[in-house]
Amino acid sequence: MKTYETERLILKDANIEDADFFLELYNMPSFIRYIGDRNLRTKEDAENYITNRFRPQFEKLGFGNYVVILKEDNTKIGAVGIFEREGLDVLDIGFSFLEKYEGKGYAYESANKLKEVAAKDFGVHKISAITTKDNFSSQKLIERLGLKFQKMVTIPNDEEELMYYEN
Repeated sequence: MKTYETERLILKDANIEDADFFLELYNMPSFIRYIGDRNLRTKEDAENYITNRFRPQFEKLGFGNYVVILKEDNTKIGAVGIFEREGLDVLDIGFSFLEKYEGKGYAYESANKLKEVAAKDFGVHKISAITTKDNFSSQKLIERLGLKFQKMVTIPNDEEELMYYEN
């Protein structure tokens, strides 16, 4: 299992030991509002999600969803990943952070690092991102990462039109 570091953060592969963290993160009202309800209600649901959704992509591509950890005290504060997403032709970068850690630059720091790693270690130079029309902080971060708005899209099993960005 490979980890990556920035000045303040450690990015580590999401695995089954992170189930409690993902249960909390994915049930935040802002996560459900902006990203969607993943129907994780128990630790077992979260373990299954990690096993069936996150781990296969790591095995197939070598990268996926990472837990973002503060170096100073080893606290899990968020997640960042580059994903194969149904309905999108280009790999998609995504991020989510516990609310008390938003607005401190951690999302940019971790997403920018992952973008660099994807290019250097895996040859992934083109990435995309999607977000809702009303998630202005996500739009700002996506643009700061160098992605430009392209068009509105809908992805399978979701009626909401999303903003689609690409670099």
